[in-house]
Amino acid sequence: MVVSESLLKWIMRFYPPLFFQRIWVVRFDEGFRGVNVKINKSFFNRNYNNSIFGGTIFSAADPFYPIIFHQVLTNKGYNVIAWSKSAQIQFLKPALTKLRFNINLSDEDIAEAEHVLHTGGRYVKTRPVDIYNENGEICVAVTVEVYIRNLDFIETDDESVYK
Repeated sequence: MVVSESLLKWIMRFYPPLFFQRIWVVRFDEGFRGVNVKINKSFFNRNYNNSIFGGTIFSAADPFYPIIFHQVLTNKGYNVIAWSKSAQIQFLKPALTKLRFNINLSDEDIAEAEHVLHTGGRYVKTRPVDIYNENGEICVAVTVEVYIRNLDFIETDDESVYK
C-alpha cells in the first residue's frame, strides 16, 4: 500500500500493538528515507525494575526497516513484500527514561537493495537500530534482519527473468 509519510505516521501512531505500548512515530522523513520513533515510559510498559519492558523496546525496533524499505521500493514501482526475518537485541543499560531512535536509508542502501532484487529476487541484510535514553546514552542495540522479495522476479532453471 502506497501512502504519504504523514498518513503512515498517523496510522502507526494508533496501530494498537504500538499505541498501547506507548511507541510513538515522531515522523517519517521525506520519501521514507528514515523514521524517528520514541518510546514513552508509562504504567503500561514498565517492568518490576521501573524500567521500560524489553518486549516494548523490541516491538518498537522490529517493524520500521521493512516498512521504510517497502515504501521506498513501492514508490519506485517495485512489487515487493518486506518483513523482519529475524532480530537480535542487546540490553546495555536499564531504560529508566523515555527512549528514542532514528533509522535512515542512504542512496547506497537503496541502490544495493534494488541491484539484489534485480539479480537475485531476494534481498536479506542485517541492519542496526541503536536506542538512546534522554541523556543520549545507548540503552539498547538491536539488529534486524530485513527480508525483501521482488514478487515480479521469476527464477527458472536456466536463468532469472521478470514477469
